[in-house]
Amino acid sequence: MRKLKGIYILAPDALPLIYGDSEQRDIAQLVDICAPPQTRQSIADNPDILANAEVLFSGWSGPMLDEAFFAAAPKLKAIFYGAGTMGYILTPEVWKRGIVVTSALEANAVPVAEYTLATILFSLKHGWRLAQQTKKHHCHPDRNHVPGCYGSTVGLVSLGAIARKLLELLRPFDLDVLVYDPFFTDRDAGALGIEMVSLEAVFQRSDVVSLHTPVFPETIGMITGQHISSMKQGATFINTARGELIREGEMLEVLSRRPDIQAVLDVTIKEPPEAGSLFYSLDNVVLTPHIAGSAGKECQRMGRYMVDELQRYLDGEPLRYALTERSVMRSSHRPVAANLARPRAAAMAIGGVT
Repeated sequence: MRKLKGIYILAPDALPLIYGDSEQRDIAQLVDICAPPQTRQSIADNPDILANAEVLFSGWSGPMLDEAFFAAAPKLKAIFYGAGTMGYILTPEVWKRGIVVTSALEANAVPVAEYTLATILFSLKHGWRLAQQTKKHHCHPDRNHVPGCYGSTVGLVSLGAIARKLLELLRPFDLDVLVYDPFFTDRDAGALGIEMVSLEAVFQRSDVVSLHTPVFPETIGMITGQHISSMKQGATFINTARGELIREGEMLEVLSRRPDIQAVLDVTIKEPPEAGSLFYSLDNVVLTPHIAGSAGKECQRMGRYMVDELQRYLDGEPLRYALTERSVMRSSHRPVAANLARPRAAAMAIGGVT
């Protein structure tokens, strides 16, 4: 039986991270790789390389999937995207041509959910503040005025792939969960064992609030200083999504006058923030260098998901992570303007894109 012809197109340093030796070996057993690994730029310079490609393996800094690309790839049938969000490369041309598309978004959701779980549990113990005070004052501060991990409330803003994975991880703990997501109904919430509330209520009632909203024009700046100011005494705000979702100046002003509120930020609008920023000087701000998403060996989970999807595709089975024109409009795969998209190649120096 003839093998389909395949090609890799992604950032050069992303290829060995996502598609490790075992993933590349397994893919080579299933398809005929018909050209050396390519980048977005090399394909733009030499589109004839695409002439025989039937399946595409991509990832961070993949090619723009537009009319020009498909004109050069008339035989392309399926795209396996070994990373998370595809919004910066998807165009309507994908659906017009009936291309099968699958993404490793669910694989990338795993480390983000794990990071967030660890951060939530540590924050409920006020670990950031107490560790800092212990080191600064050379003694143990009072540890009994903390929310703790029994009967406290965790609030999630948006219920996409990451937040759903986080819900699974939270189930063994004695915590109440509030969720704000305008696309979900009370019936959906009942099936998941959560309470749907307004955005305002999430901030007012939660001991920890974790943000998981995609960046669209209508979500930029959705988290205001008023939301942060309304948080409970000693509450924590976590952002592993995107800095553009927050009005950072307003947030920093509130954090300056509310030292009881802790912010744990894995993302900011400018990464890293400029020297001299309050992000660095405020004791109640913890910055991590965009590490929540897949890093190191975790990246190979995304490649492995795509190998498994390839096997299903060749066997004629339904793909587990397939995208559709309708499904992408309610997820972080929704096509976005170029100025909102930060593909991995443009962000490698800041620790990646979740």
